[in-house]
Amino acid sequence: MGTAAGEGGEGVRSVLRALDLLALFDESHRSRSVRELTDATGLAKSTVVRLVATLEQRGLLWSRGDGRLTPGAGLLRWAALAQDAWRLPPEAVECLRVLSVRSGGESSRIYIRQGGSRVCVAQHEGTQQLRHVVRIGEEMPLWAGASGHVLLIGGSSRTLSRVAAAAGRGPDFAAVLATRARLAAERGWAVSHGEREDGVSAVAAPVTDATGQVVAAVGLGGPTSRFTEERVESFRPALAEAAKRLSELRFLGESG
Repeated sequence: MGTAAGEGGEGVRSVLRALDLLALFDESHRSRSVRELTDATGLAKSTVVRLVATLEQRGLLWSRGDGRLTPGAGLLRWAALAQDAWRLPPEAVECLRVLSVRSGGESSRIYIRQGGSRVCVAQHEGTQQLRHVVRIGEEMPLWAGASGHVLLIGGSSRTLSRVAAAAGRGPDFAAVLATRARLAAERGWAVSHGEREDGVSAVAAPVTDATGQVVAAVGLGGPTSRFTEERVESFRPALAEAAKRLSELRFLGESG
């Protein structure tokens, strides 16, 4: 029994390490050398070589002719599955477009909660020349931003403590998060200014399922200079309507 538990623990560590290696590839690092992976992870070179070999066998990494590694073709199937699973129905796409237009050209987005993060799963780029750029699939901290306030609605004290710990703000920050979530629930919307990044503001509202549970946040984001109190107030009717419509569509339940 002890041996099995030990093997299980080592297996989980290997999986986490492999995922950490894959996470090192992004838009700024489309290829990596084994040396770069070793330096970035702090793992022994032999461990990195073994993990890379396994990922190559599964098609998740590919060794180019120059010896550098890139994401493998095996990820294409997973990417296609993810795109299909998270593809919005036309009505939801139109909902985001209308919200952006009614806000005067701000970018509209949908976020979901994933562990201790929030992830942008859909967006309509605004027409304003100065915009805050967010990539689909990008993970952001759950402790910051209007969408984070909304996604923490109904969160347990344990969840709030974990999110606060991830923020590195100390134990008292859990109470701050609880207050933000409570206000978002009472108002039906939330606003933030510079919580994650200076000069960036957002306003968001909850998208709920048939039981009333918050499953996503729909919001607008842009430069703080444009998110004045008056403009945020003017956004609210369109935002509330978008949240109501998206909740009625139940598109997240259908995707699952």
